[in-house]
Amino acid sequence: MKEPKQYWLLKSEPETYSIDDLKRDKKTAWTGVRNYQARNFMMVMQPGDLCVFYHSGDEKQAVGVAKVVGKPYADPTQFEAKSHYFDPKATKEKPRWWLVDVAFVKKFKRPITLAEVKGDMVLRGMVLAQATRLSVQPVSEKHFDYLVELSSGA
Repeated sequence: MKEPKQYWLLKSEPETYSIDDLKRDKKTAWTGVRNYQARNFMMVMQPGDLCVFYHSGDEKQAVGVAKVVGKPYADPTQFEAKSHYFDPKATKEKPRWWLVDVAFVKKFKRPITLAEVKGDMVLRGMVLAQATRLSVQPVSEKHFDYLVELSSGA
């Protein structure tokens, strides 16, 4: 039996990797997650899950949609000694950090700011409204659909 589709929010500073970068690349490996709670969320992601792409840093806004296109696998950057994300405790036999590949779906016509999320009665229950620093987090289908609707500018 197929698992039901899940919804997520993925954060990236636009200077590091933006929605425009994903649009250009079409697909990317979501590397560098080094928070255990965020990693645990990534470990249960499945192909077909949809993600709100969120610009963190100064922007703090939801800017588009991406789709999970592969099963979780070990983040190779944890094994690269010269990588900013190197983890000396990780081994190929026992990796500590995981990632998924995500593909571009669409860029929002109108970004939805963190202030809007916190001020909107419908969105107030989002994890984002409370855990603003968590880089990977679940989103309910209701919140996902509402964000997409708001972003259309309709």
